Amino acid sequence: MAGVAVVTGAGSGIGRASALALAEAGWKVACAGRRPEALEATVAAGPAGAMFAYPADVSDPAQVEALFDATVARFGRVDLLFNNAGRGSPSVDFDEITDADWFGVVAANLHGAFLCARAAYRRMKTQCPKGGRIINNGSISAHAPRPGSAPYTATKHAITGLTKSLSLDGRKHDIACGQIDIGNAATEMTERMARGVPQADGRIAAEPRMDVQDVARAVVFMASLPLDSNVQFMTIMATKMPFVGRG
Repeated sequence: MAGVAVVTGAGSGIGRASALALAEAGWKVACAGRRPEALEATVAAGPAGAMFAYPADVSDPAQVEALFDATVARFGRVDLLFNNAGRGSPSVDFDEITDADWFGVVAANLHGAFLCARAAYRRMKTQCPKGGRIINNGSISAHAPRPGSAPYTATKHAITGLTKSLSLDGRKHDIACGQIDIGNAATEMTERMARGVPQADGRIAAEPRMDVQDVARAVVFMASLPLDSNVQFMTIMATKMPFVGRG
């Protein structure tokens, strides 16, 4: 099943790979993010006419509504939201977390995900035929933290609650919601893991990474299910990364 998708954070990494994979699978894709040049590069790499770039800050309600209005104006409806945009913060001891970093991570990872989900839900609820699917990017940190990652970990745990609430509230409108928890996909954001990152026991150790295309294929699989089936939670990770047994 293909239709019309909105992918946030589509200018690089998991968002770019997923947007391109969806387009190759037959979806029409609105690519959202804060960097116009990066979004245009994503669109240029995809099938002609299947994608368009829409620069937007997901933490701004007006910009989010405009993104979804533009998608409906261009493609007629919204069948899928991949809520992928997010950011981290410097790894510091808990009492050294700044207000700016805390509120910045919450704005991008949680407030932005809520705003995009609400905008998608509104359109999915009222379009004809009604319904659609929301996939939230949860992360391995929705289950277990890394050292010095309280803002990121707190928001990713909150995404799990958002996913469950959307799943429950969306039933009556044929809106399905699932969460993909991704561990160590090989993107610009995880390059430091190949060099070595802090572990729970204080060591610095390199961690294995996986091909980001494997994540993109997983997103396409979740998106391709009929609305009477749903992947509620999926964990996809580099097989040998320290997740099972982290601590």
